[in-house]
This record gives sequence, structure tokens and C-alpha cells, in this order.
Amino acid sequence: MPATHETPARPAGGLADRLAERDVLRALAAEPLVGLGAGRALLMQLAHPAVARGVAEHSDFADRPLARLFGTLDFLLVVTFGTPEQVARIAAKVRGVHTAVRGDGYSGGDPDLQMWVNATLIDTALHMYERVMPPRGDDRALSAEYYRQARVVAEVLGCPLDAQPPDLAAFRAYMAETLAALEVTGTAREVATAVLWPRGLRVLFPALAVFRLVTAALLPDELRAQYGLPWDERRQRTAAALLRTAGAMHRVTPRPLRRPPEFVLVRLATHRVDRTLSSRRARARRARAGVRAGQATDE
Repeated sequence: MPATHETPARPAGGLADRLAERDVLRALAAEPLVGLGAGRALLMQLAHPAVARGVAEHSDFADRPLARLFGTLDFLLVVTFGTPEQVARIAAKVRGVHTAVRGDGYSGGDPDLQMWVNATLIDTALHMYERVMPPRGDDRALSAEYYRQARVVAEVLGCPLDAQPPDLAAFRAYMAETLAALEVTGTAREVATAVLWPRGLRVLFPALAVFRLVTAALLPDELRAQYGLPWDERRQRTAAALLRTAGAMHRVTPRPLRRPPEFVLVRLATHRVDRTLSSRRARARRARAGVRAGQATDE
């Protein structure tokens, strides 16, 4: 029998067109300084009770507390910098995993939750761009274009474009309305504690201390208070000094030196996403095998 070859997945129609328009999305995502907001985005995601339950019930956050954070960032990197074929392939794998993520009041395939997760990434990137590395002059107009292009991240997961806020002004209104309605649950605080104070990573204590401080500083005030994160004038001054220094370093470092090559980002992100998804599938198989073994014993 002749060998068969799988045809590479390709995004369809309008999505392929939007993947051709990622210049502003790529320009901002390539800035390492944006990565300082990763903790902010994650805690904002967890502030949605349905997201917190999904993470708590369908991940091993206690043993691998940073897996969710890096998994989301890796997927974002592939969608931002990957070829349309790479984007379609990774998106199909992630959607496959999401079909098993469901429980009381949530589903991994829920377009509203997909939009919220992407909204926290967009809002955080814009926060870093506009407040930590302030643009000059007409560069502020790039915020609107960044939002327009960044909607594709939720779209590749199944959230239709027409279900998302149509422009930056509508997005700002959506964020304000959603944040006002959120209430951080005990589950969210449990996951956040595992991420901010991870067990078994004491060797990274200095970096984690900075990570916690910066995350607390960047969070909206109401969420910081609901999470119960330590905050006072001393911490505020220290965080402000750190962010000013980071912004100054950003401005004086030439672009080629501060941005890693895009192909390296995609290769590393793709490898980590594939490894994470393989690990999830293996855990799911072990769980099913355990259930079957238990049923056999009962019989």
C-alpha cells in the first residue's frame, strides 16, 4: 500500500486573511517587557469563577503551578509568530484538549471564556505598552490596531470575530464592565497562591519575589484587594522603581538586542505546547485506566 501523507491543516477563509495581518501584534508581543505582565493576565483570568474552576479541576496546578501561565504564553507566541499551518495545527490540538474541560458552569469551548482569557492578554499588553514603556506621539494610535489584530487569538480557538468587541473603545467598555462584576473566589485564591508561592522552586526565590511584587503592582486595585495580596507604600514605591528601571532599559536597548529571533520563539513555544498536551493526554489515559480498574474491582 502506498504511503499516505497528512495534508497540513490550514485556517479557512477570513481567518487566513487575518493571520496575514499580524505586524503590530508581532511588534508588541516581541518585546520582553510585555512578559512582565504575565502574572497580571493570569490572575485576571482566574478572577472569573468559571476559569478558576476549570483550572482547579482540570490541571495539576499544585504540582506544576506555572504550567498554565507558560502554556497560555506559548500558545500566544505560536499564534502570533507561527505560519498559518502552525497556527491551525496548534489550535486544533488545544481545541481537542478543551473538549474534555467541562464541569459545573464552565466549558473549555465556551466562546465567552475564550474571549475573556484573550481579553486579559490584550489588556495586559496594552497596559505595559501605554504605561510602562510609554509610546511617543502618533505611536498611541497603534493601540487600536493592536487590539484589532489581537482578536485573532480568541478566534482561532473558536470565538467568532463578531462575538468580540468590534473596536478598542468597545473593548475598554467590556473590560470595565466585566471587572466590575468579577468576584475572586476561594478557588481562584488557592490557584493564585500556588502560582505566586510555588512549592519546590526555592532556588528561584529572588525572581519569584520580584514576580509577586510586579504582579501585585500591575493588577487592577479591586482585584489586588480581593486576592488579598500584600500591598503598602513601601511595596508601591519599590514596584514603581522596578518598572521605571525596566522602562528605561527598554528605551536604551537597541531593538535587535532586546528581541529574540521569531523562529526561536516559535520553535520553543511549539515544543513546549506539544509536550504539555502530550502530558495532559497521558494523565487523562491514566485517570481513565484507574476508573476502569476501580470498576472491575467493584464487580
